[in-house]
Amino acid sequence: MIDGEMQDFELTLDKFLRHAAKWHGHAEVVTAQAEGPSQRVTYRDLEQRARAISGQLRALGVTLGDRVATLAWNTQAHMEAWYGIIGMGAVCHTLNPRLRGAQLGAMVAQSEAKVLIVSSDCVGLANEIVQHAPTLAAVLVVDGPVPDGKWDETMPPLLALDPAVQAPGDPVEWGDFDERTKSGLCFTSGTTGAPKGVTYTHRSSFLHTLRAMQVDVMGPSRRDSILTMVPMFHANAWGLLYSGPAVGAKLVFPARQAGGAEIARMIQEEEVTIAVGVPTVWVGLLDHVEATGMELPSLERIMVGGAQMPPDLMRRLEERLGVIVQTSWGMTELSPVGTVAARGDETRSYDLCGRPDVGLDLLITDAEGNPLEPQRNQEGHLRVRGPAVVERYFGHEESATDANGWFPTGDLASIDELGNLMITGRSKDLIKSGGEWINPSEIEARVGALPEVSMAAVIGVPHEKWGERPALFVELRKGVEVTNEHLLSPLLEAVESWWIPEKIVRLVQMPLAPTGKIDKMKLRAEYVGG
Repeated sequence: MIDGEMQDFELTLDKFLRHAAKWHGHAEVVTAQAEGPSQRVTYRDLEQRARAISGQLRALGVTLGDRVATLAWNTQAHMEAWYGIIGMGAVCHTLNPRLRGAQLGAMVAQSEAKVLIVSSDCVGLANEIVQHAPTLAAVLVVDGPVPDGKWDETMPPLLALDPAVQAPGDPVEWGDFDERTKSGLCFTSGTTGAPKGVTYTHRSSFLHTLRAMQVDVMGPSRRDSILTMVPMFHANAWGLLYSGPAVGAKLVFPARQAGGAEIARMIQEEEVTIAVGVPTVWVGLLDHVEATGMELPSLERIMVGGAQMPPDLMRRLEERLGVIVQTSWGMTELSPVGTVAARGDETRSYDLCGRPDVGLDLLITDAEGNPLEPQRNQEGHLRVRGPAVVERYFGHEESATDANGWFPTGDLASIDELGNLMITGRSKDLIKSGGEWINPSEIEARVGALPEVSMAAVIGVPHEKWGERPALFVELRKGVEVTNEHLLSPLLEAVESWWIPEKIVRLVQMPLAPTGKIDKMKLRAEYVGG
């Protein structure tokens, strides 16, 4: 008797765009412009342009497994380059244009990238990167002309990347490699320590996409128009460049348009149904619609992650815009989606991040990594495992997981009776005062819930007697003034008296990391000991 067999089908990421081109060929990818009409391309045409980029990269010597760095914004051209790189089996190493040239250069030197693809307005930054990255053989410019007079002839050639021009030779075959081939490289944000590289495989990101497509996770559909405010250089843009084409949804890219009025215009003109980004993005949008009385009837959901969203901001968004706000928790190391609050979940509360979906498991442990019993309703250290969770950082020999395969996230968390995850803090942020621990996140959440507060942060500052004491930093809503007593009032009956900060600093603008999170490293550098 001969047993039946299933077809061998490699889970390579090019298949998402190939599917979109074949079955959703007329669906659009739209890029906003600072002036004039938005740029538009269909999935069918985008696939052809991406294939042409693969040919141009091959002509420059890029082969299977080579790294190609990108320094660009959320645009059609960046998406074309993204698929052109991964389709041929090279690794797309995304860089954050908001970081310093020396820091980016060190990342490129570590990845040993052969080619850098750069937005026209970032060529000056690319100039700095090249000086630290000896492996670069060429720099290719997208989203604008090659600037004059900004490039030294002794450096790698600065060329225009034109996907409308097919490179000579035979077409590059896409997906002709093992599904465990590396596909992407992204460095962590470094808000709590030195950035570390996370390498994704085609298989891990394919499985991550299938998870994200579940209706109780991100759940996009063919009828959706998705505004991707989350940057492509921030943890794979939360996988939207894969899940969007997989279902044939319209993708709307902001390029560098990130103001409240600009976001509102994109939502209105492109009939956006889902908007995705970090909490700070939506403050500007809400301020604009409240000031102008503008209506955004197409918008159904706002998905937030990257940092905790103040409950007051969530309520304002839901009440003013009539949308569902879905909170989430994830990490670059998780590809990045961890948990998402399901839409329409009656058990949802503003401080919960949803349940894990199939393919990701959670564990609450003590500080030494021993599982807590019971697992529910206890605060502890959060560990995770799954097929899209990091096993080893780029360039590191040692494993990032424990002996049982669990990755320690560095987050403090609890899980309620219904399986909902609540992130209660970062273990590195804990403040030890007089031998006792203070959790800054609880103070931040309570002060941040005040309607007068836009953002709140707490860090530990040295104290001669107690070792450390908490200091509170607040950014108030525009035109608002409040007393220190009012800022501390939510804490009086909620936390121990020794948790209450004695130092309060009002900031005109809270320092933000390039990913939109509050930059506590900068707060410590500027204020600790001051």
